Amino acid sequence: SCSRLSQWKLCSKMTKVVKIEKTGGPEVLKIEKIELGTTGPEEVLIEQKAIGLNFIDTYHRSGLYPIELPSGIGAEGSGIIKKIGSKVKDFSIGDHIAYAGAPLGAYSSERNYPTKNIVKIPKEINFDVAATLMTKGLTAYYLLYKTYPIAPNETLLFHAAAGGVGQIFCQWAKSLGCKVIGTVGSDEKIDIAKKNGCDFVINYSTEDFAKKVLELTKGKGVPVVYDGVGKNTLEGSIECLKMRGMLVSFGNSSGPVENIDVKKMIQPKSLYFTRPTMFHYLATKNELKEGADKLFKKISLGKIKIEIFKKYQLEDVVQAHKDLEGRKIIGPAVIIP
Repeated sequence: SCSRLSQWKLCSKMTKVVKIEKTGGPEVLKIEKIELGTTGPEEVLIEQKAIGLNFIDTYHRSGLYPIELPSGIGAEGSGIIKKIGSKVKDFSIGDHIAYAGAPLGAYSSERNYPTKNIVKIPKEINFDVAATLMTKGLTAYYLLYKTYPIAPNETLLFHAAAGGVGQIFCQWAKSLGCKVIGTVGSDEKIDIAKKNGCDFVINYSTEDFAKKVLELTKGKGVPVVYDGVGKNTLEGSIECLKMRGMLVSFGNSSGPVENIDVKKMIQPKSLYFTRPTMFHYLATKNELKEGADKLFKKISLGKIKIEIFKKYQLEDVVQAHKDLEGRKIIGPAVIIP
């Protein structure tokens, strides 16, 4: 407790962090006050200004993506460097930065963090926006440029087009000259998807999206489907791919994809199936910088516009996860430490 004056000075210097000691629902998220250890030689001390809220955080919390417990949570944030380690050369005290990646622990008021996953933020990009870009924006980057390098005039299908990744991805794809077909889960999300670059939007809760995609492509199908929904869209995604098309399965919001029948699903059209992970595409400092530079340029030029949907206080982290899993967050959201 910090109720006594003698304790207040000590407690006020301590760092607020969200920890999980066991996997489960949002209720396993606990806020603690800890004393940070010494900043390592290749680390910086970051005063956190905003924390990205991502669906992958719920996978870590629930145990779908196993992590060693007890653990911090959260993989992305932005802030100001307050201290640098003895071997740090690329960053200085006072730099405005953003980061994404291991180690987890972004849900905190400050933290020590390795510089290999950090990039400097251009002055025209604020902390809230930067905190939502490093996972969602860089996911859009590697999907478009690396997993299936898209070509101008190609038609593509992106599921959950009104979601956090979808809003960035669809704007970006449109800026590259693509025709974008998006799916959404409810009618109220149709306008959001159209506003963010979709040429056509299908409500997959009420329409057969595969049939509609084949109609829109005159029976040819699309060369690539970007699918972050998973279980509920797998078979339809395969159905609307053209010969030698690629299914990019990068998320599991409806549940994980299981039991791929290669002979039944892949072989009939010689399809490609890939399950990409961000950290395999942005594993080095150079890869990260290349992606961040392209992303920040698109933002600076106004080709991608980011509107923060909601801000939560760190103390409201349980509610934030409930809203995330309850599909109540329909755009980039941040936690303010």
